Amino acid sequence: MKIYNSLSKTKEEFAPREDKKVRMFVCGPTVYDYIHIGNARTFVFFDVVAKYLRHIGFEVQYIQNITDIDDRIILRSQEMGQESLVFAKKYEEIFLKDVAEVGINGVSQYARATDHILEVMQQVKTLIAKGHAYKIEDDGWYFDLSTFSDYGKLSGRTAEQAEDATSRIDESINKRNKGDFALWKFSKMDSTGSPQAGEPAWESELGKGRPGWHIEDTAITEKYFGPQYDLHGAGQDLIFPHHEAEIAQQESASGIKPFVKYWMHSAFLVNKEKKMSKSLGNFMSLNEALKIYSSETLRFYFLSAHYRSSLDFSEEILKQAEAAVMRINEFRNKLRQFEGKDLSNQENSEETKETYHKIIKAMDDDFNAPEAIGAFFELIRRTNPKIETKRVAMVELIKILNFFEKVLGIVPEPIIYPSEVQELIDQREKSREVKDFTSADQLRSQIESLGYQIDDTIYGTLVKPKK
Repeated sequence: MKIYNSLSKTKEEFAPREDKKVRMFVCGPTVYDYIHIGNARTFVFFDVVAKYLRHIGFEVQYIQNITDIDDRIILRSQEMGQESLVFAKKYEEIFLKDVAEVGINGVSQYARATDHILEVMQQVKTLIAKGHAYKIEDDGWYFDLSTFSDYGKLSGRTAEQAEDATSRIDESINKRNKGDFALWKFSKMDSTGSPQAGEPAWESELGKGRPGWHIEDTAITEKYFGPQYDLHGAGQDLIFPHHEAEIAQQESASGIKPFVKYWMHSAFLVNKEKKMSKSLGNFMSLNEALKIYSSETLRFYFLSAHYRSSLDFSEEILKQAEAAVMRINEFRNKLRQFEGKDLSNQENSEETKETYHKIIKAMDDDFNAPEAIGAFFELIRRTNPKIETKRVAMVELIKILNFFEKVLGIVPEPIIYPSEVQELIDQREKSREVKDFTSADQLRSQIESLGYQIDDTIYGTLVKPKK
């Protein structure tokens, strides 16, 4: 099995540090709003990574953090007149509900930043003791990038380029170096000696305050994985400066390299060739999307392009994903006629077994889900005519269906049309196959008169109740 390592910029043989045990961490949400579907694409992909690794025999410990203390959370909660941690808890609960609804259940543990304040403090103290951090009065403790010569090895950028980054950079005119970042932020006090506007703060010998953004991830992973682990994932927007900061922190604190063996980054979801983001206001939230599309449709859509390729956001592509999921549903329903029957005389198709090998080969090649899905649909196309002869390789087909249900999550619960509608759909498909488009148009009208709408897509016909 090979994966593309963002650190080496090459595909590498996947060999975890400890034989069949994989320690995996993915950057989670900052809970100040609904996550957008660009975030969801990343989380769905790494859900598939964890599930696939387990499918082929690895033991996976998958941790994702939840940032519930952050400048943006504090600002938004102040605007809403709410206490910061209560505000964050509300959006954390929404996040967990939404990701569960989209079928993300491969995470072993969610780790909240505020549950790991002691670990953050300890790592900051270690960095101070080793000469990698300095104090700015009335501001906080900062990491000194001049003490870490490897800064930029993941992104190819330098500390001098830090302030042109699109990600979060800590501002201070008193920083020693342009790219220095906050490890621990002192609380800004009001006239009564309390943190301003209820800003969360923790007492410490570091000074009363709260963590910087980057430090929570390394504090969490060091607690559960130690100073080194196997796989770190996130969206590509976090490569710089966030992941560079993580590397600088952990390798400076431990003195051990490499901090992470394999780095994986998913590409952007784009809206009219622009990255989808909250700051640009060009996003749909996962919460909204789930009110329109099934979890299987959304997962198919997210996996329809390779994770390192950008994915266009459009209703047309989502409609195609919906039709593809419907085609899988139709295929599964056709196979139901064989349930509970003697399969001993059924076809033992080497061709079907070969399809499964193609699927595994695709996934072993840097998690190439689109290629695996393509092999699956080619199998559906070949198998459909055989179903009428009642000679299909059921054992192998069930194995493949189970794979796409359990690992990729794109096999829907059975959708049953009224028998009259299903008969018309089947007749129309046969008319289209023989290019009798006059009959197909007449059958379309009949189906639509029964309260359904029809869209013909690259994956076949999509039939659903009219809105």
